[in-house]
Amino acid sequence: MMLRLPQCEIFSAGSDAREVLFIAGGRVPNVDWFRDVAGGRKIFCVDKGVDLCRACEVVPDVLIGDFDSANPDAVAWTRAKKIPAETYPADKDFTDTQLALNRAAEIFGEHVALLTGCFGGRLDHMFATLFTCAAIERKIFLADEREIVCYVKGGETVAVNLFAEPLAVSLLPMTAACERVTTKNLHWELAGATLTQTFPNAVSNRVDAENFSVSVGRGTLAVSLTFGAA
Repeated sequence: MMLRLPQCEIFSAGSDAREVLFIAGGRVPNVDWFRDVAGGRKIFCVDKGVDLCRACEVVPDVLIGDFDSANPDAVAWTRAKKIPAETYPADKDFTDTQLALNRAAEIFGEHVALLTGCFGGRLDHMFATLFTCAAIERKIFLADEREIVCYVKGGETVAVNLFAEPLAVSLLPMTAACERVTTKNLHWELAGATLTQTFPNAVSNRVDAENFSVSVGRGTLAVSLTFGAA
């Protein structure tokens, strides 16, 4: 499958299923970037993410959350358009983003998930999102104009064609260890390396070409691309 973003194309294993854009309530993506990625994708608003849709006049397909932080005018806008919404209490066992990711397969069927509005903000929410997405079987990508995260699981290779040069490429183990990690076209290459969660020492690498790849023999690895100051 191939996911196209304004900064790059990402190639990984899997079928070309429909793509669903999730908009969470963290750091707000650039409006032009958001409008670009919203085109042609199903849109799932997560709580405060509805504010961005209202501001850009991008009509979502579904809303979910407790809406404790969403602008009431934006919520009223979606109600006037009769957009389906699932409302949950503020006191619950899962974050709004976790609820959306869990419900999406039932609502949209097989799909590739692209999650924006997930960076910045609270560390606990970012932690929960990173590890939740790593554990889900379907393909999930996190992105805005500043950062992109994709996951490489055991036996997989991810290849990235760049339209803009990232400031840094970091490899972050999502499991206790990631074994047989091999890279191509990064400045400091790895060949069959083991990366551990307790000592993440593959941070702030650079690219030496307009494309690069990362493969993993065992474990789940997050590949983080930074394009601007966070």
